[in-house]
Amino acid sequence: MNPRIYVLTMVTFAFGSGAFIFAGLLETLAADLGVTTAVAGQLQTAFVLTSAVLGPIAAWLFGRVDRKLMVIAGLSLGLALHVACALTPNFEALLALRALAGLAGAMSGPAASVAAASLVPPERRGSALAMVSGGMTLAFVVGIPIGSVVGNLFGWRATFLFAAGLSALALVGVLAFLPRVPAPPKREGGSVPLGLVWPLYLTTFLAFAANMTLNLYIAPIVRVGAGVTGAGVGAFQSMIGVGSVVGLWLGARAADRQGGRNWILQGFVIQATAMSIHFAATHHLAPVGWPSAALVALGIFVAATALFSITPVVQARLIELTGGAPVALALNGSVISVGQALGSAMGGAALASFGVPAIPAAALSMSLAALLTLLFVFPRPKAVAAVNT
Repeated sequence: MNPRIYVLTMVTFAFGSGAFIFAGLLETLAADLGVTTAVAGQLQTAFVLTSAVLGPIAAWLFGRVDRKLMVIAGLSLGLALHVACALTPNFEALLALRALAGLAGAMSGPAASVAAASLVPPERRGSALAMVSGGMTLAFVVGIPIGSVVGNLFGWRATFLFAAGLSALALVGVLAFLPRVPAPPKREGGSVPLGLVWPLYLTTFLAFAANMTLNLYIAPIVRVGAGVTGAGVGAFQSMIGVGSVVGLWLGARAADRQGGRNWILQGFVIQATAMSIHFAATHHLAPVGWPSAALVALGIFVAATALFSITPVVQARLIELTGGAPVALALNGSVISVGQALGSAMGGAALASFGVPAIPAAALSMSLAALLTLLFVFPRPKAVAAVNT
C-alpha cells in the first residue's frame, strides 16, 4: 500500500472523531445547555444536513482544484470551528457552529477518497478506499473513546478542543507528506449509467440511516442496556472501531473482487441482526451484569461490521462507473449525511416519544425496510453485465 494513503487515513480519522466527538457526553451536554437529550441530538442532524447540501455544491465549484488543497481547506475550517464550539455560550450558537462544521467534512472527505484512488493502481482501489475509510474506524477505536474520557474529566467543551488537536495533526501530515493530486479529468465519451449509480446512492443512504438511528444515542443505549455511564461508555464505543476493522477488511476484499448486490444485501441482513440484539438488550432479556454488557457490546460490534463491509464496495463501484468525478463522490457523501440526518431524527423521535428501548426498535424497522427495498431496486448481476457490455 502506498504510504501516503496513511496520511489520508489521518484526515478521515480527524474528521470522524470531530463528527461524533460529543456523542458519549450527549446527556451531559444537554443538561449543561438546558435542552433535552433528543434536542441535543440534533447537533448531529445540523452537521450532516449542511454537509449534504453544501457537499455537491463545493465539489462543483472546486472540482478542478487540486485535491490536496481541498483537504487542507477542509481541515483548516474544521480546526477553527472545533475551537469555536468549545467556546460557545449557548445551545443555539453551538447548533449554528455544528452546521458550519458540516461544510468542512463535505470539502475534505470526498477529496481524500479521490486522492486515495489516484495514488494506487485500479486493482488496489478497493483496499485503498477501505484504508481511508479505516480512519473512521480508528476514530471509533481511539479518537471518540478518548474524547469521551477527556469530556468526563474536563467537561464536554474539552472534547471539541481535543477534536481541534486531531485536525491540527492531520493538517501537519498533509502539508508535510501528501503530494499534489490533480483533480480527475472531465468524463469524456458516453454518460454515467444512472440505472447502476442511483441504487448505490440509495444503498449508502439506507445503510447510514439505519445505523445512525441508534449510533448517535449510544450513551443512553449503553446506560439502559448495560447499566454503564460516564467514561465507561468509551469502552463500548471502541467496539464500533473493532467491528469496523472487521467490516473494512471484508469490504475491501469484496471490492477488490468486484462484490456487488448479494454482498450488500448480506450486509443489511447482518445490520438487522445487530439491531435485534440491541432490542433484546434494552428490554433486559439478558441477566444484569456482564451478560447484559456483553450483549450490548455484541450489538455494537455487529452493527459496525455490517456498515463498514458495505461502504468500500459502494465507493469502489462509484469510482469505477464515474471515473472518480468529484461531484459523484460528493453526492455519495451527501446521501451519507442525509441518511445520518434521517437516522438521528428518527432516533430522537423514538427517544422523546417512547423512551430508550424504542431506539433499537426504530433502527430495526429501518434496517428491514432497507433490505426489502434493495431486494427490488438493486440491479441483478445479469442486468449489470448487460449494461457493462
